Amino acid sequence: MEILSWGGAEIFGRWVHYFAGVAWIGMLWFFNFVQGGWFKTTDADTKNNAVKEMVPNALWWFRFGALWTWISGMYLLWHRADYLGMANLGNSSWTVWILLGSLMGTFMFLNVWLIIWPAQKIIIGKANGQDLGDAAAAAARAGVASRTNTLFSIPLLFMMGAASHFTISVRETGIWPAFLVCAALIVLIEINAAFGPKKMGPMASVKGVVTSGCVLLLVQYLIVDLMCK
Repeated sequence: MEILSWGGAEIFGRWVHYFAGVAWIGMLWFFNFVQGGWFKTTDADTKNNAVKEMVPNALWWFRFGALWTWISGMYLLWHRADYLGMANLGNSSWTVWILLGSLMGTFMFLNVWLIIWPAQKIIIGKANGQDLGDAAAAAARAGVASRTNTLFSIPLLFMMGAASHFTISVRETGIWPAFLVCAALIVLIEINAAFGPKKMGPMASVKGVVTSGCVLLLVQYLIVDLMCK
């Protein structure tokens, strides 16, 4: 059976990655593009019931989608490195695209499990009459982290697709400098999500976060294009 071959293991890993990724990013966009706006307009009792009944189920798919997307992504990286050899991974545009996408994906995964999910447990607890902490502060921090994940998701999807379907000519000596410059920008954004002021700034609206994500993609693309040519 070919599915039991080395190639079969790779396609199975890709299938898990796609399946989990669609569940994760789908829930992320639902929370940010649909639920957030609805919560602002609905009455308090309806919102409270949704937090108690619907949100926990959605968060299960959200956080475990994130977990399996990350695990399968790391497996695919290992699989390619084992097949081609580490020395052959740093000589094409695939390297910079996949590493930047993986860096943002890793921060998104950590945001889900270390910031958003702990904060949501406090918010859900309040809806159920439990005092597990400052729900307002938890909501503010989770909101910034969730908006940051939405911001990252836009360039991430481009880079995951571009790695295999948009090969550009690059100088091998420019790949790592370009990656490090882009990575520094990503790290600064993540530091704000985890430790900065609990304010969304330009990410506060759906239009703002989508525009910001497109700008981040454009900036990273220009850095890669200019530094790798």
